Amino acid sequence: MKKVYFACSIRGGRDDQPIYAAVVGIIKTNAEVLSEMFTNKDLTARGYEGATDHWIWKADLELLKKADAVITEVTNPSLGVGYEIAEAKNLKKPVLALYRPQPDRRLSAMVAGDPNVQVIEYQDVSELKQPIADFLQKL
Repeated sequence: MKKVYFACSIRGGRDDQPIYAAVVGIIKTNAEVLSEMFTNKDLTARGYEGATDHWIWKADLELLKKADAVITEVTNPSLGVGYEIAEAKNLKKPVLALYRPQPDRRLSAMVAGDPNVQVIEYQDVSELKQPIADFLQKL
């Protein structure tokens, strides 16, 4: 079974946590999700209590290295997700970025304009079933 690293906003805000959980539910129908803990409703913008920044960085990079691909939810801007996208590209991992267009902001040009990042725009999570399945099928 393919392994996916799912990246989403944590310290940048957790308002979309239910969406993250639904996206991971879709991914899990076709792949193992190495970072499912990011969807935990008890995880706040403060991150993991008691974990140092270095520990988090090291643990997340180890999971990223084990993944066959990276799927990100990029609607809520996150420096960490941007970092993980760049690292995934350095590791030659395919990247799928999921984005819900917002009237008051646009997706970063560094993600939207990158020919090596596949961007899928959506309004409702149910629209993501086929694009995620197609992305994973190509791995």
